[in-house]
Amino acid sequence: MKRRHKRIAFIVAGLTGLGIAAALALNAFQDNLVFFFSPSQIAAKQAPTGRTFRVGGLVQEGTVKRETDGLTVKFSVTDTAQSIPVVYKGILPDLFKEGKGCVAQGKIGADGVFYADQVLAKHDENYMPPEAGQAIDSAKAAKTVVDN
Repeated sequence: MKRRHKRIAFIVAGLTGLGIAAALALNAFQDNLVFFFSPSQIAAKQAPTGRTFRVGGLVQEGTVKRETDGLTVKFSVTDTAQSIPVVYKGILPDLFKEGKGCVAQGKIGADGVFYADQVLAKHDENYMPPEAGQAIDSAKAAKTVVDN
């Protein structure tokens, strides 16, 4: 094999390896990508089925119900326009309360219930995830337009 052919083979092998590495990195990134949806978007069927995503808003007053097993909790997340029922099995954060902001990560079931793997609560009086705040504000604006 001539020196020129060896150099071309080395370049082709390097580009092939780089392409495979990029494909694996993008695939791993795609698997870990989690989007945020508001309860109004989920009710409008804009959320993906069979994929993990986040839903955020306020924990609706009077909806927190604890099962007898001590771990399963059912509650609703609202953006003041729509509510989504959520089922979570695990230990809730200490700051989780009715009327306070939360973000739940999981999948929507065929029955329309959001099955959460993780629940996050807001950590102080001034904090709410930007997406959740925007979703609540846009839902309030849409509700005002419909009411008038």
